[in-house]
Amino acid sequence: MKLDGVSATTLWTLRSRAIEAQRPNPLLDDPWAVRIFNTLEDDDPDRFGRPLRTHALRALAFDRVTREHIAGRPATTVVALGEGLQTSYWRLGKPDVDWLSVDLPPVIDLREQILPAEPRVRAARMSALDRGWLDLVDPAHDVLISAEGLFMYLDRAEVLSLIADCARRFPGGRLIYDSIPAWYSKLTLIGLRLSNRYTAPPMPLSLSVSQSARLVRTIPGVAAVTDVPLPLGRPRWRARLARRVTDLPLVRDLRPAITLLHF
Repeated sequence: MKLDGVSATTLWTLRSRAIEAQRPNPLLDDPWAVRIFNTLEDDDPDRFGRPLRTHALRALAFDRVTREHIAGRPATTVVALGEGLQTSYWRLGKPDVDWLSVDLPPVIDLREQILPAEPRVRAARMSALDRGWLDLVDPAHDVLISAEGLFMYLDRAEVLSLIADCARRFPGGRLIYDSIPAWYSKLTLIGLRLSNRYTAPPMPLSLSVSQSARLVRTIPGVAAVTDVPLPLGRPRWRARLARRVTDLPLVRDLRPAITLLHF
């Protein structure tokens, strides 16, 4: 099955995770990503250019927040918006929580072909912007919504409206998303070529650390905002130095960010 447009970017991130997971002493243990990457029929897996270690680090950051959220909360639903070929559920050891994967029909069909069926995992064949998935969440459950590698491809007004609806529907819940800086968004609108055979889809939405922090004042129901750091990469000394620099007030809005909203 061939994916195109934004849906094809799940193959980009899958490749990065799988290649990192196959390194000696990998940053990310992701056996299902390796298995899928090595068996999935793809006539040009190298079209995405060099693998990005930040994809693996981002997955680790989302895993850490999810693990911390569900600890001690058995009555939890994790909603993975635009989940693509993410393998978070298995990296987390198949946690004993409800898991709702939301994505377009071709992506869900592919997931069901190549990933094992699990009794606690359900699928919603729809856009993340289709509010129908909200009705599939048990209202008695605690809720964590994840949007990994998704919001940057959407319209700003649509994303802010979705956040507002989630805050209204799931008080006490949380939403974690990643975002790109404005300069990177502009590169994709011009045409960001990852290789001579692939151009990344436009990413019109940028949300800086400061812009996300202001959501607590602009969206009713958003009670707190946390800037989630990436795990340290390799070499550690360089990663620590980069973190200190990119956390400076004049620099942090120029870097990608991962944000956790508390409703």
